[in-house]
Amino acid sequence: MSSRLDEDLCCPVCYEIYTDPVVLSCSHSFCRDCVKNWWRGKQMHECPCCKRRSSRSDPPRNLALKNLCEAFLLKRDQGAPESLCSLHSEKLRLFCLDHQEPVCVVCRESRRHTDHRFKPIDEAAEDLKGKLQKGLKPLQQKLKLFEEVKRNCDQTAAHMKVQARHTERNIKDQFKKLHQFLEKEEEARISALRDEEEQKSQMMEEKMEALSREIAALSATVRATEEQLRAEDISFLNHYKAAVERVQQQPLLEDPQVPPGALIDQAKHLGNLTYNIWIKMKKMVSYSPVVLDPNTADPGLVLSEDLTSVTSGKAQPLPKNPERSRFSCSVLASEGFSSGTHSWDVAVGNNEDWELGVLGDNIQTGGCLHSGLWRILFSDSKLTALSTSDQEKDLPAKQKLQKVRVHLNFEEGKLSFSDLDADAEIHTFKHTFRGTLFPYIYTENSLPLKVLPVEISVTSGNAKFTSRPSRSLKRC
Repeated sequence: MSSRLDEDLCCPVCYEIYTDPVVLSCSHSFCRDCVKNWWRGKQMHECPCCKRRSSRSDPPRNLALKNLCEAFLLKRDQGAPESLCSLHSEKLRLFCLDHQEPVCVVCRESRRHTDHRFKPIDEAAEDLKGKLQKGLKPLQQKLKLFEEVKRNCDQTAAHMKVQARHTERNIKDQFKKLHQFLEKEEEARISALRDEEEQKSQMMEEKMEALSREIAALSATVRATEEQLRAEDISFLNHYKAAVERVQQQPLLEDPQVPPGALIDQAKHLGNLTYNIWIKMKKMVSYSPVVLDPNTADPGLVLSEDLTSVTSGKAQPLPKNPERSRFSCSVLASEGFSSGTHSWDVAVGNNEDWELGVLGDNIQTGGCLHSGLWRILFSDSKLTALSTSDQEKDLPAKQKLQKVRVHLNFEEGKLSFSDLDADAEIHTFKHTFRGTLFPYIYTENSLPLKVLPVEISVTSGNAKFTSRPSRSLKRC
């Protein structure tokens, strides 16, 4: 019965157990792929068995037959030994290369396997395992890559939240300082306004009291004199001398006036208020021409809160984002330069191992593309000029460098380094720059390398940031 059922569940086209069976309008069933292949290139869609024309080009699935086939295969696989043929109960010694399935010697002689090619089970298994292993290897590598990228994405997402919270705290701290400054300035200006109000109010009170006394004295003299004028002639004449003396004794003061400057000087308190506050704020405000980008920093580097200083420290678990520098122990600026002239000063102090320069787009060297890197290196008390476009060059150093100025003239193709304290040139690279150049800093020392702030110049009617005046450079 098992053999009979197996034959009944075979597709009349491929002689295999039905795969995704469909049923035609004539009630015959076939594998979906088999009937589609049978119809390919034919104008009439006929049943492969009875030649009756099918009314549908996309016949419906035969779910009952599909479930029956799946149940039969599952039961056969669980009930019959793997090494015995389910049709002939013989050992599976051969592998049909055409049907890609193990068969017994009786199957080989059957009509179903006519003119097919066979191999011994062990050889076929070895060949197919090798082929499958070969095809599996790229998938394993791809899976490993996906898992690594997934881990990096998870790490990036977690680090992004840490960055956001850290940046939020720093923003709040900076605004807290600004708020404290503004509140203090507000209190000082309101206090000055109230002092002026109190002072001028006191002055006006004193002025009004003096005027009241003068008015009272004059009023008394005027009333007495007016009464004398209304008296009888004899009485008037008898008191005339006293009345004249009373009038003459009252001094004629200057005409009273409201004193100048009595009102609040609003122009002093409100005029250019924000500008005047800004002038005072410049004592607590700094401007750096180069801001370091933590997303490009080597995991072993530690950046200051204001992103202007870098030191070498303990490696941190940072994600492998595309922006992170390919050069170890280095960090790039957040913005690059693709034109114009730019200068920035770096305090190297007692740091014994550092590099300063610029990193650019790829350039062709020796038939290969490399990142363009032009820099000076200080290590083992030696100063060296290095770049991907020139040969290494030792540089003389008459004294220990403390501050280095980097000056880029993009259009003229010049990158210059100078000793800021000695006002002397160290080295100049000449190259036709292309693309974007990013300021580059390298260190393996725990002492900081710091980008110095530029001086802020504020002028009336035209407030602006300006760097220090350029100095003439002397050659070493």
